[in-house]
Amino acid sequence: MPTPPTLHHLSGLDPGLLHAVTLGHARLSPAQALQIFHEMPLSDLGRWADARCRAVHGDSVRTYIIDRNINYTNVCNAKCTFCAFRRDPDDHDAYTLSTETIHQKIAELTAIGGTQILMQGGMNPALPLSWYTDLLQSIKTKFPRVHVHAFSPPEMIEFVHFFDPPGNSLFEKVRWVLLRLKDAGLDSLPGGGGEIFADPVRKKIGLGKCDAESWLTVMHAAHSLGMFTSATMMFGHVEGTLDRIHHMELVRRWQDRSLAARSDAESSSRTPFGHYVSFISWPFQRENTPLGRVPGWAEGANEAELNQEFPGDAIARAFVPGHLSDEHLARFINSPLNSNLPKGQRTADVYDFDAIDRATYPTAHLFGKRVRMSGSTDYLRTQALSRLYLDNIYSIGASWVTMGPHIGQVALAYGANDMGSVMMEENVVSSAGTTYCLDEPVLCKLIRDAGHTPAQRNNTYDIIRLHNTDHAPDRQVTDWSKHRAKKMHQQAPKAAKQTTTGSPVQLTVTTKP
Repeated sequence: MPTPPTLHHLSGLDPGLLHAVTLGHARLSPAQALQIFHEMPLSDLGRWADARCRAVHGDSVRTYIIDRNINYTNVCNAKCTFCAFRRDPDDHDAYTLSTETIHQKIAELTAIGGTQILMQGGMNPALPLSWYTDLLQSIKTKFPRVHVHAFSPPEMIEFVHFFDPPGNSLFEKVRWVLLRLKDAGLDSLPGGGGEIFADPVRKKIGLGKCDAESWLTVMHAAHSLGMFTSATMMFGHVEGTLDRIHHMELVRRWQDRSLAARSDAESSSRTPFGHYVSFISWPFQRENTPLGRVPGWAEGANEAELNQEFPGDAIARAFVPGHLSDEHLARFINSPLNSNLPKGQRTADVYDFDAIDRATYPTAHLFGKRVRMSGSTDYLRTQALSRLYLDNIYSIGASWVTMGPHIGQVALAYGANDMGSVMMEENVVSSAGTTYCLDEPVLCKLIRDAGHTPAQRNNTYDIIRLHNTDHAPDRQVTDWSKHRAKKMHQQAPKAAKQTTTGSPVQLTVTTKP
């Protein structure tokens, strides 16, 4: 399909423009998206996002998947300030799971009808490439029907650093590693480590993690091998609102590239090109994290800050001189960071936020020293905008894991078509204090009570089971009061000692369907 036109001359609030966007006949510009975020009432934004969702997915079916998050190691050489999961190699609760433990976890997954593992870990320099290929081969030998969705872009970049593959460019080196992992059994790549692409933000919160260009290059290399991937965004910390739109713009732009390559490959009978199939965004969870100790914007004694510009917005504005027109926003999105320096700013001082002109950017010196947490309204607004902006992404996922089951349910009316996974195991987000856990009947009930028919899907969003009969998981429950308390596996929580075999620790979590 051709890329829909961007009608820059129209207001982002123009009903005609929004109707065209919901039909896929027009594309939002960055300036229009920013206007929508700040000026459109939440209920109206939800209505437009829901209309776009229904145009793509129909009115009735909303999906979920049964998979398991397996975090194979928590040893990591990055020092992300938002992470409570990582450990140094000599920490008492550092671990790397054995192949036998991973097989046991997959067996438990398949026993409840699961079809996929989401396998990610810390960036552990002690693990050779053979460790990964041997693991993948063993999984595919023992569980040939399980889809292996594994190794996020930051992990892949570290694989390049650790394994020193041949190639004249990052793309070639990543593709070399990916090809060997794919031959061993890797099916697709998750979108972990996306966080926020804007360079100032990324350098503040993701020490040692790859930049946006590297992240996007990894995904494009995966697409070149026919893989389908997901994209993510973690917001609600030090970033400005414009940074969220910049992030979505880069996803959309690189998706255009992959879809164009896919079309060319199909027309010339070459190896099919993959692409992004989904986008999931979620708010930062602050508990147990270094970034979580940073004061919140306008919290407590700092209520006077409400009358000032949030530092993240100031920094974004500093690199978009002039009015927030599409011309200036395009300059922000397209150009290298140093070309967008405020007038008179030295390249050497680009990250010396204390040196930025305080008359023009009075709060810029506080960048990274304040966080602006995201609540339910901000989350729904951001997700709804992503559904409208990402016109070339098929699925938008609800983040009930961070927001709770009922906000996840509401998200189905704000552009989301998918409720993600039953959370059989999760370690990274739960290490930061979030421990929501749902099983299949509860997930189905949430979808049905939102006015939709629940359906189990696979990684590419093909329907495996449509739950439109009395045999549906939620319709088999006769007493929900006995169905609420569930236990979730969590690997090596912060206060626990852990052996290298990775025996799971049981956590009791209560949900209210």
